[in-house]
Amino acid sequence: MAGRGRMTGVGLLIAVALLLAGAKEQGTGEGQPPPSGPQEAEVVGLGVDPQTQQPWIVLQGKRDKRRLGMVIGFFEANGIAIPLQGVTPPRPLTYDLLLTLLGNLKASLKRVIITDLKDDIYYATLFLDAQGRELSVDSRPSDAIALALRAKVPILIEDRVFDKADRSAPRPAPSPHF
Repeated sequence: MAGRGRMTGVGLLIAVALLLAGAKEQGTGEGQPPPSGPQEAEVVGLGVDPQTQQPWIVLQGKRDKRRLGMVIGFFEANGIAIPLQGVTPPRPLTYDLLLTLLGNLKASLKRVIITDLKDDIYYATLFLDAQGRELSVDSRPSDAIALALRAKVPILIEDRVFDKADRSAPRPAPSPHF
């Protein structure tokens, strides 16, 4: 998926390798307390792992540039790729239908937050405005991202998710020397 702000082929493999190698968090500056709370993130990579043939998405925090990689489903990867490429399908996909339904019910998506990582499963929450009342709905992160991209709302990630992902990421074995 070529385009500004996205990686393909070798670039995605490098991003995933950096993620798995434990890309380090950038410092926050001397004497300043570290920021807390969720940080906004952007999709910086979407592709298929050449060995497992499983789709991957890589998100990067805007505040500290930490990266988070997740394995996602094929349909979800397609649902994310379409708005990233600026394509409008001839018929509404499920994500488009859901946003249209929300609009007809006088509700709108305001933000999504990837909230946790437990037992290798990521969790997310959709935050809706329903006629002035905030509602939260449990969601898979890949579905939340697909909706957020279409609605052009922030994708946020709790700092603890980055921390847990850093601790649980498999470390690559040393490369053999030939």
